[in-house]
Amino acid sequence: MWTRRRAIESMTEMKGMRKIAILGGGLLGGSLALALQQRAEVRIWSRRQSAVDEARALGLWASVSLGDVVTDVDLLILCVPVGAMKELLIEAQLAGLPARTLVTDVGSVKRLPHEALREVVVSSGVDFIGSHPMAGSEKGGIQHAKATLFEGAACIMTNDFSVGVERCAELAHFWQALGCRTTWMTAEKHDVLVAHISHFPRLLASVGIKVGLPDQAFAAQAGGGLRDTTRVAGGNPAMWTEILAENRDAILPTLYEAMRQIQLISEYLEQDRREELHDWLTQTKELRDGLVWSIFLRNHSCNVAVARLGEGRWNVLRF
Repeated sequence: MWTRRRAIESMTEMKGMRKIAILGGGLLGGSLALALQQRAEVRIWSRRQSAVDEARALGLWASVSLGDVVTDVDLLILCVPVGAMKELLIEAQLAGLPARTLVTDVGSVKRLPHEALREVVVSSGVDFIGSHPMAGSEKGGIQHAKATLFEGAACIMTNDFSVGVERCAELAHFWQALGCRTTWMTAEKHDVLVAHISHFPRLLASVGIKVGLPDQAFAAQAGGGLRDTTRVAGGNPAMWTEILAENRDAILPTLYEAMRQIQLISEYLEQDRREELHDWLTQTKELRDGLVWSIFLRNHSCNVAVARLGEGRWNVLRF
């Protein structure tokens, strides 16, 4: 179980990452800076002066000068849209990024963006390890940043450039110190996973609001169900357009499966096959219940044993 005391102790033990550059001052970049500012020298870079001003208003060190930000840093974190990473890494190297600096990103797509980065990474000899902290919100911008954003979050890490074990351990320790649970997998497996658990649900939320509100007047009678199931449809359209397009190869199969499931439900309703419809709804409820329990167990410090009793009932034993 992650605790703030454990994170602080872990951060103090972190060696070799005393100076950290964060390129991109949005929700994730700002939250990282807030979480790290008491334990390291943290610098934020943003291309827009207005974003720099917002970071400074939070008490953070920020600049539009890439050279000032990347000079002599131990860790560089790319917190920009995946399509901008390659050119920004080149700019950072030209601005004086040390060859010894460990580089990572927080992008939610790995395979195609990292393929684009390969030439830059290989030619420069920089150590690049992919990171995806599964933390965020439909509300973007540094104004929504918070130091606790990464507490209890999963962080998927990729090492498709075969960086050494010690460097991998350093970066894993970094994320664990922020409260993340780290997991390693290939970029391709990462993209398939997030297509199912993140990108497809985002699309489904948009479909839900599109179908649920064919007339804006319906909103006056809509309740929490429609609001809650479509929450992530409120995410930034430009950011999500890029994410979905970059991960299209992994997302398309989830859409085809959704179409198959909708066709199945349509047949049950058209043919009044109530028993099969009931079985289908029971299966989906059990999957949802399992998800809720998984999250509950993960987020609570107590040891819990869970036994399924049937008929949607569960027995919880604490010890």
